[in-house]
Amino acid sequence: MSVLEDLAATIAARKGADPDSSWTAKLFAKGPEKCAEKFGEEAIEAIIAAAKDDRENLVYEAADVLYHLLVMLESRDVRLAEVLDELSRRQGVSGIAEKAARG
Repeated sequence: MSVLEDLAATIAARKGADPDSSWTAKLFAKGPEKCAEKFGEEAIEAIIAAAKDDRENLVYEAADVLYHLLVMLESRDVRLAEVLDELSRRQGVSGIAEKAARG
């Protein structure tokens, strides 16, 4: 199991936990909209770190982005495996061709 898969499993396990016992549970208790908002905040922080060429902070913020992405996905009952399957489906397909096939 990968680090991301382990993290996704931990996040899923915290979905029904007491919000006073876990940051993840606290996010879930605030609802999917708040989970999405938090993901957006972290993504912006990563963008800022990248724009400033702050490598150390970018690594830190990228970890936050991945965590909050997994929380957001779980808040809408989307599993990491589904996203990985979609990435696998796209593997070897040109980004231009993949976008054209959407629509």
